[in-house]
Parts: sequence; C-alpha cells; structure tokens
Amino acid sequence: MLQVLGRPNSINVRKVLWLCAELELTVQHEPWGVPEMPLRSPEFLALNPNALVPVLRDGGLVLWESNTICRYLASRQGRTDLLPTEPAPRAQVEKWMDWQLAELNTAWRYAFMALVRKGAGYTDANAIEASVASWNRHMGLLDQQLQRTGAFAAGRAFTLADIVLGLATHRWFMTPMQRPALPAVESYYERLTERPAFRQHGRNGVP
Repeated sequence: MLQVLGRPNSINVRKVLWLCAELELTVQHEPWGVPEMPLRSPEFLALNPNALVPVLRDGGLVLWESNTICRYLASRQGRTDLLPTEPAPRAQVEKWMDWQLAELNTAWRYAFMALVRKGAGYTDANAIEASVASWNRHMGLLDQQLQRTGAFAAGRAFTLADIVLGLATHRWFMTPMQRPALPAVESYYERLTERPAFRQHGRNGVP
C-alpha cells in the first residue's frame, strides 16, 4: 500500500493527498511532524535526511520532494492528461511546477510566516511589506497566464501544475493582507473548487 507521511496541515503534504484523491488511490496517511511523531527522530531521518514532509513510500521505494512525488504518482498511474509524455506539453506543465517552487514560494514565505504563523523571527515590517508586494506581483503573473489559457495554468486542461498552484492560490486568498483584484485568478479558484478533491485537501485544509 502507498504510504504518505506528513502532517495534514502542510501545504506540500496536501498536494500529494489531493493528487491521490484525483487518482482514486488508497493510501495510508501517517501524520509525521506532529509532536508525537517528530521529524528529527531516527526513524524519519532514515527516510528523509532533510527532516521535511511529505515522504512517499511505495513498497521499497522512498521519495521526498512534493513535486517529484506528484510526477511519480501521475506517471505510475499512466495519467498523461495530468503529466503529458510529449516533450513540449510536458515542459509546459513542469515549467509552472518549477516556477511554483522556485519563484512563487520564495515570494510568499516571509509574509506567510509573519502574518499566519506569527513566527518570532519574522517581525521586520519592511520585509513583510516586500514579501507581500512580491507575492502579489507573482500572482499577477499567474493571472496573466490564466487570461491567456482561459482555464488552467498550462492550457485548457487540468494538470499537475494546477495541483501545486491551486494550493498556493488558496494560501494567497487566506492570508490576511492586501491583495489586488485578479479576476482570472479568482475564476481559477472557483474552477478548482468544483473538484471534490480540491475541496477536501485544498480549500478546506489548514493554510
């Protein structure tokens, strides 16, 4: 049986759980990262020396990095609608997945840690303002892309890119800060909400 390890309020764990629901996979979910299941325990570090979630176990295979796990599961199930095999359309999907990790996550991290998590090390007002501005600018780039496609991140069809960006979009809407009006992003969020798996693991999850 597939095992997904990671606390259920982690945005990256929720990516994997959402995808598993889309794929109709039965998984055993273990909430590593809660106080009674610490990530620094030898048992968990043997699976992921980074002490981060999620981790996927599929028989003898152990994977970490949420976007890699999503790629693996889509390929494992032969879901070429979610992750195409042809080089050009696949690259479009992976481009937005990589952008989410490298650019969008970097933009929101300080603001989220300050405004939602109330982290002790995230109290610099100028840094919060800069992070909010960068986050909003990046969401504006997503809005422009959604205006071009008229539907989803990589085109007219739902793909893995929308799982990773859908959760990031939910976080943007839920964080208490000033946001510009981005009509294409708002329509995108509504479109994703039509999917039961997103309602379960995205919109109704803990930010």
